[in-house]
Amino acid sequence: MKLLEIANAGTLESSDIQIIVEPNENNGIVIELESVVKNQFGDQIIDVMMKTLQELDVKDAKIFANDKGAIDAVIKSRVQAAVYRSAKSNDYKWM
Repeated sequence: MKLLEIANAGTLESSDIQIIVEPNENNGIVIELESVVKNQFGDQIIDVMMKTLQELDVKDAKIFANDKGAIDAVIKSRVQAAVYRSAKSNDYKWM
């Protein structure tokens, strides 16, 4: 899926994650993570985001994530929503 514009999903509330995605033409995927639990779960959060991007066939993106203790399902759904918004797609394939 090709990203077309900057888009976001999520909030900065406790147990949520705010995801901001933007196109990163031909430069691969870059993830910047801020998290209250980065030391304990940073690798897991990034892994969930990467797997979700792969499932959506996103090859080039900048991702800014501000995590407030979200569980994996919330992380995945926020990434999906931000990507679909960025791609201006209504062809949802929730995984």
